[in-house]
Amino acid sequence: MRVLVLAVGRMKKGPETDLCERYLRRAADAGRAIGLRSIEVIEIRESRAAEPKRRIIEESIALTNVIPEGAFTVLLDGRGDAVTSLTFAERLGHWRDGGRPVVVFIIGGPDGLAESLRAKAQTMLAFGAATWPHQLVRIMLLEQIYRAITILSGHPYHRD
Repeated sequence: MRVLVLAVGRMKKGPETDLCERYLRRAADAGRAIGLRSIEVIEIRESRAAEPKRRIIEESIALTNVIPEGAFTVLLDGRGDAVTSLTFAERLGHWRDGGRPVVVFIIGGPDGLAESLRAKAQTMLAFGAATWPHQLVRIMLLEQIYRAITILSGHPYHRD
């Protein structure tokens, strides 16, 4: 199974990018042992439209255009389910074991996502009720993917 993280906006060089790259590399290396072929991040350019509604539409269209056919789609949204790391790992394992060719995690832009894209998502996840900068959400998601891989492989990274 492939894992794709689709994110609106680009990470600038600095400690946040370094941390993203570290978790992405760790996840990709450890993921192969549990049947994850690849873990990739695809950045979508932020819309430059003047009105927020137009930005939302343009970004959602760009995201929709890169979602592979047959993908299981997970939207990161404050209104989604806040799950434990163990539950996240169970879900990732379930999607892998269910024969999903690809799981796509979507991180929208500052203005949010179009309802049409929300409707296409099979599930929504949240990292709590707080509002997080999109760069931190990307770091937290990549860390949780890595943590889930270590849980599924029996590695001692995660402690209960």
